[in-house]
Amino acid sequence: MSDERPAQEGPASFRELFGLAEFRVLFTASALSWIGDYVAKAAVTVLVYRQTDSVALSAAAFAASYLPWLVGGPLLSALAERYRYRQVMVACDLVRMALMVLVALPGMPPWAILALIFATTLANPPSQAARSALMPQILAGDRLVLGLSVSASTGQAAQVLGYLLGAAIAVVNPAAALLINAATFGLSAALVRFGLRNRPPAMTEAHRSHLLRETAEGFRLVFGRPVLRAIAVLVFSAMVFSIVPEGLAAAWAAERSGDGMDTGTAQAVIMAANPVGYILGGLMVGRLVAPARRLALMRPLAVIAPAVLVPALLDPPPIVVALLAAACGFAVAGLIPVANGLFVQVLPDGYRARAFGVMASGTQIIQGAAVLATGALAERFTIPSVVGLWSAAGVLLMLLAVLTWPHPRTIEAAVEVARAESAATAAMAGRGTHTPARATAAGDRAGERSRRRHAVT
Repeated sequence: MSDERPAQEGPASFRELFGLAEFRVLFTASALSWIGDYVAKAAVTVLVYRQTDSVALSAAAFAASYLPWLVGGPLLSALAERYRYRQVMVACDLVRMALMVLVALPGMPPWAILALIFATTLANPPSQAARSALMPQILAGDRLVLGLSVSASTGQAAQVLGYLLGAAIAVVNPAAALLINAATFGLSAALVRFGLRNRPPAMTEAHRSHLLRETAEGFRLVFGRPVLRAIAVLVFSAMVFSIVPEGLAAAWAAERSGDGMDTGTAQAVIMAANPVGYILGGLMVGRLVAPARRLALMRPLAVIAPAVLVPALLDPPPIVVALLAAACGFAVAGLIPVANGLFVQVLPDGYRARAFGVMASGTQIIQGAAVLATGALAERFTIPSVVGLWSAAGVLLMLLAVLTWPHPRTIEAAVEVARAESAATAAMAGRGTHTPARATAAGDRAGERSRRRHAVT
């Protein structure tokens, strides 16, 4: 991590970012895995539906890919802290490759497909946690923020491309789509193995405790420190409303069919709008806006993101709904990567994978809960009124998050504390001393002194 604060840097360029060989490898490997994942999700639903003629089982095959985050995301992510990040990513890719080949075998019964898909996605939390923790070791300063923006935008693009490719291939041969997914995992494993440095693990043998205790330490760190907690609240609040148009797209399109486009086209336009807006916002804000300005824009963008969805109350046609969703995605893209970059800076070494597990699991749970809640409300009320009022509540939630946002000096103090803790942890690891709790406690005391000096008024 760079010693320069974001406010003192100029914006990084794409040339600087992709000029780093390790980032190119990590970017390419991640993009391959993401595209393969979404190709497989589309193919598995087709495969299960063809075998069973059951919409419920087909939906269950799709939902199985999210269950690991709900039932054990933080615990599985904590594993990534114990081993070399490169080793974790390669092992997870190879396991997923082998399991996807099994899913593609002819004659596989539906229950076995569901079990294998679940087992495959158990590798997602540790793999993604290792990649997230490795990113700040490869990128420094503003290149980290731009790298996070590019990665997030690529993930959104991979979702759109993967679904389109998966649906097109699965119509002809679902097994071929699954084998393509297995191949992407194999290529990703090869790229990571031969293209990334084999850095030592963040947690040494001397610092290990019980896995549940290590996971709990990640929760205590994220929600126990004011700056980390403020970032978590901001990110989770953004997830509450931004996913809703996508989650209700099918029913919304069916209700407004005949407004110049058929139901299928309307659904596709609404579902793709938020990712497209996110891609544009992430790349434009991450590249064209100076670091200090991006930090200043976080609070207004946080309020704008839900506010642009409030006009859904007027029951606009699908194309207008898509534009509103794209505007929301654009605003969220200007917010989330900057928040993630700040999160990394105030996070001490040795906790990054665990903290990522907490944030990623919370994001998955909140998005699922938001779609379920708004879907239940839409059973009794019109979808435009549900989305509009839900987004208005999102404005109030974001205003609360903005009003309680830490003072810049408090954030600077938290960054300094994290750096001191990282240095202390590295020194203790070199001596083989088993005192991580002592270092954390010392950091907490230093943070408390800094917060008293820079009290928010």
